[in-house]
Amino acid sequence: MRSSHRLRLPSKYFNILIAVLTFVLCLWLTPVVAQALTKAPVILDGQELFKISDSGQYSAQERTKSINSQLKNAIQTSEFIQVKIEKRNQLPIILLNGRYLLTVTEQDTVPGSTIDEQASIWMQQIEEALQEARLERTRTYLQKTTFVAVAILLITAGFTWLLGWIKHHSFRVASQRLTPTSNAISNSEPLKVLELFFKLVLASMRIGLWISAILYITNLFPFTRQWSYQISNILITSFTSPILTLGKNPYSLSELIILIGLLFGLVIFAGTLTNFLRSRILSFTGINRGAQEAIIILFKYGLIFIGTLVLLQIWGLDISSLTILASALSVGIGFGLQDIAKNFGSGLVLVFERPIQVGDFVEVGEYTGTVERIGGRSTEIRTLDHVSIIVPNSRFLEKEVINWSHRNPISRLHLPVGVAYSSDPQAVQAALLDAASKHPNVLQTPSPLVLFKEFGNNTLNFELLVWTAEPNKQFLLKSDLYYNIYEALQQRQIEIPFPQLDLHLRSGTLEFTPEMQLALIQMSERLSNNKQRIDPINPSQNQR
Repeated sequence: MRSSHRLRLPSKYFNILIAVLTFVLCLWLTPVVAQALTKAPVILDGQELFKISDSGQYSAQERTKSINSQLKNAIQTSEFIQVKIEKRNQLPIILLNGRYLLTVTEQDTVPGSTIDEQASIWMQQIEEALQEARLERTRTYLQKTTFVAVAILLITAGFTWLLGWIKHHSFRVASQRLTPTSNAISNSEPLKVLELFFKLVLASMRIGLWISAILYITNLFPFTRQWSYQISNILITSFTSPILTLGKNPYSLSELIILIGLLFGLVIFAGTLTNFLRSRILSFTGINRGAQEAIIILFKYGLIFIGTLVLLQIWGLDISSLTILASALSVGIGFGLQDIAKNFGSGLVLVFERPIQVGDFVEVGEYTGTVERIGGRSTEIRTLDHVSIIVPNSRFLEKEVINWSHRNPISRLHLPVGVAYSSDPQAVQAALLDAASKHPNVLQTPSPLVLFKEFGNNTLNFELLVWTAEPNKQFLLKSDLYYNIYEALQQRQIEIPFPQLDLHLRSGTLEFTPEMQLALIQMSERLSNNKQRIDPINPSQNQR
């Protein structure tokens, strides 16, 4: 019994099952075998007994149609089954209960046997098959078979759960061996590919398990055995018949599945090998982390490209026949995949020019963090909050990027400080330098520097300049330095003012210009006229 992709699975594989069923039905409705058959099978309850050939003016299909009908009628009757052979016109004829069933001809025989021997063999097969068919329709057999079918379903459900447990345990063990704990972040991509591979294998095994169980159960009952026979033939024919022709070579669905499996295995092998190269070889060479990632990316994609060409050649595909596919792919890249192609090209530029490397502390737009991985399409940045930001590679070439670690990680930090106007600038300078000298992450060469920036509105503005070799810790360093600065200023009783506004009022006479005096006189006259027009005591007199 062959297993394939069809019918009945847990709900999370329902979508996969629907896609497989649709594909199988398309193959079923498509005439996958165009050639005419020279032989047709004699079938009883879905089981093939033997095959017969064309005979004179009757085709093999016409002969088997009549034979199958008589065998089916013989099962349904209660009369005793009697199969015998008679000679007519020098040819053996098989009779069923005294009625004509089949004439054995030279075309029906197999090499090395006579027509009489062939007739004797077929007579025995027909008699045994009819006896078995009647036995399978008894109540005792049906009850026993129903019990076996239920047991098979329960066992299949148990194996389905067991496969899930084995997949989970195997993936956990494989991921632990594949990825060391200290380098778990950089190996996330191989883990994702490995997880996808385990999921596909699990889904395929579960689908095959349920299909096999259902086909086996339908094969137990005589009423459903024909369905099992038909489905098996359809699946076998669909998977073994050519559906694609590349160059001069036709390929079947099973061959394509094998090729896809080999390519997927190549990707897994490339990921595993690059991980071994990273953890076992490059980590002991003393090469910096950015150069290691560049070597790993080139090695991985080069291995996949060369391995794909080798597999296609071994598989029998002429590489020159892929020119049409390459042309179509270029059109697709030009329209729908241009962003992916742009990001992939940008990734190659980042690998070769190395403006950023793994381990660099960078600022890209509003994101600040450490570069953890440079992939073919995107770059992973780990922020100070330990949040992974996936940035497209093209963004590093289209916009300004601040790389605190480029070439020389030593960077200078600026810390503005404001003090009161009553403070002594020399004392402020000494306090700031003392605060900087107490921190271990502040480099003494180049030495810290204090600049008197300006006279502010309320403060004397200074700026402390310090150097550090760990720019990724600059925010913590600034916080520690401000703590030290506050303590140093308090010890020297240097005031740190807050913003304030002084308002000064002075007494004296207010002088107006002649134009302003004239405007005030006119305003006073207008107000006086309006008051005379309105009498609040007798308002009726105000109306004209």
